[in-house]
Amino acid sequence: MSTGIIVKVTAQGHLEIPAELLAKLQPLAEYEVSLNEDEIVFKKIREPITLKELRQRVNELGPDPDQPTLEEISQIVKEVRQELWAEK
Repeated sequence: MSTGIIVKVTAQGHLEIPAELLAKLQPLAEYEVSLNEDEIVFKKIREPITLKELRQRVNELGPDPDQPTLEEISQIVKEVRQELWAEK
């Protein structure tokens, strides 16, 4: 994603980041910085979530509409077993 915003390096070696870009960065957030030949990439470090938060997110998503039923799974297992026995 290129936004065309220019960032300058001061004589003291600090980055002079324009306000519109600073507004998109979260205060006190930590960022991983990657350097390539001609680019510097800032990636926000996401804090790990707790098991409770993960369960809550999964519950909010609801059931998977594409998940096969137990009957469908049983049928698939039977078919695979029959194929394996037929090969022997």
